[in-house]
Amino acid sequence: MERISIGISGLDDALGGFPVGRSMLITGDAGCGKTIFGLRFAKSSCEEGYVTAYITAEEDSHDLHVQANSFGWNTQKLEEQGLLTFIELTGIRARITEAEISMDMDPMKGNFTKILHDIPPETEVVIIDSLGGYTAKLTPYDFRNQFDLLVYELKQRGITSVLILDSATSNEFNELALFSVYGAIKLVRRENPYTGRRERVMDIIKMRSTKTPTQFLTYDIGENGIVIQNGEECYEEDEMQENYDI
Repeated sequence: MERISIGISGLDDALGGFPVGRSMLITGDAGCGKTIFGLRFAKSSCEEGYVTAYITAEEDSHDLHVQANSFGWNTQKLEEQGLLTFIELTGIRARITEAEISMDMDPMKGNFTKILHDIPPETEVVIIDSLGGYTAKLTPYDFRNQFDLLVYELKQRGITSVLILDSATSNEFNELALFSVYGAIKLVRRENPYTGRRERVMDIIKMRSTKTPTQFLTYDIGENGIVIQNGEECYEEDEMQENYDI
């Protein structure tokens, strides 16, 4: 299966990159580096020649450019080359909510597939950061249906996607989301019981048709972005079959 480099060397070594045309789920608490992860993958996919869209539901493109530039990633140049597009949903969501309130409608009951309408037709890779703003008032049944359809439509279009969930949404819907995606990585902050120091670790929860580490990957966020601090020698084959992927 063709794969795209994630851009994080230790993680690429462990997984071989993200499978083309499949959806990856990234979850984690605030401050774990979910947006940095998404920006790094966007840069990597552009460098491999994939037309990429970064859909932001929380920050504006200026702030994302500033964040990327702090790690030496020239996202403006990628935009000028036509390889990267930032799509801001914050203003769109606010206008929709205002209109729904004015019409006495129940505002912001999520419709993930609306996001698909904003993705340019030539897009090959998309990062959605994050879906949390679209989950208000959704029941677990609603979320599963909406999420399944989003993943299905992205796959039908042959788009490789990274879907980011904030911690609150993840705590409520993570188990449901895991059924639909091809792979999932959780970013965790924890206290090391041996050193007493706080550290960041990646838990590769699943990656179909891939040998994955059974242990956490410790990482840090430095001047070059996310850096894996340790490699893992223990791997297991994800036994979930391709035909379960939607």
